[in-house]
Amino acid sequence: MGKGHTLSFTAVSADMRLDKFLAENQGAFTRSGLQKLFEAEAVLVNGTAVAKNYKLKTGDKIEIQVTQDDLEANLTPQDLPLNIVFEDESIAVINKEKGMVVHPSPMKETGTLVNALLYRYGGGLSRIGGELRPGIVHRIDKDTSGLLVIAKNDHVHLSLAKQAEEHTMLRLYSGVVRGGLKDDAGTVDAPIGRNPINRTKYRVLSGGRRAVTHYTVLMRYTGYTLLEFMLETGRTHQIRVHMAHIGHPVMGDAVYGAPLKGLNGQCLHAKTLGFTHPVTGERLTFASELPHYFEEFLKRIYDPEEQE
Repeated sequence: MGKGHTLSFTAVSADMRLDKFLAENQGAFTRSGLQKLFEAEAVLVNGTAVAKNYKLKTGDKIEIQVTQDDLEANLTPQDLPLNIVFEDESIAVINKEKGMVVHPSPMKETGTLVNALLYRYGGGLSRIGGELRPGIVHRIDKDTSGLLVIAKNDHVHLSLAKQAEEHTMLRLYSGVVRGGLKDDAGTVDAPIGRNPINRTKYRVLSGGRRAVTHYTVLMRYTGYTLLEFMLETGRTHQIRVHMAHIGHPVMGDAVYGAPLKGLNGQCLHAKTLGFTHPVTGERLTFASELPHYFEEFLKRIYDPEEQE
């Protein structure tokens, strides 16, 4: 039996079928994956295993129990499109599109970057990160687009991971946030942990892991600000949580407070990636264009008179 995972949720509305709630609201469970969980009596409501047609009541506590073995058994190669910016025998730099999860999890077993990498490279990936993360040195959120470096062997992975840990790996993000920031540059230094009410979300939390985000204003718009972010740490959802915490959530972020009608995506993009090649010693820097929807949003909010 592999290591177990328990996911916890709280129902916020009544009279919805449990399987529909999980499929639509909690992060891309597959239909077949949900069926297996219900058959294994691994879905609990208020501590009791229930059927998939259970009708939720407001405040119901939902727990889903899955094992690492379950996930690894379903880790299969998939022929998915990849935007490869650079590649040699040791590394690959990928420009990830929004909507793609980086690696499988209890809530997303297929359709991930890892599934695509396994199809393209087979066993030619590092294993330092574990069976579910072959080649993955660092991650970006599902709805964040941009650059990632992939390691093709363990030696390369260790070198890149060390650069990330020692902050010699350059990772710059571009993002639009709601409102105007007082200063042209600043730092958010606030610990982040899982939200105790909804375990799929994170928040600034006393006792959480140290998290530091540096930001610089690139452009000010009426009601919005374009920022460049540099991460000192790499916590899950870090930029999004920190900006929501200081009252300036990332635009298009439906989880942490700034969804906007007509904005078809989250305005956060891993734009620049720089590191020293572990084999050649050459310093490499890559930059990627903002996604189309991001650029269109900037055009939409641009006011020439305001910029004068």
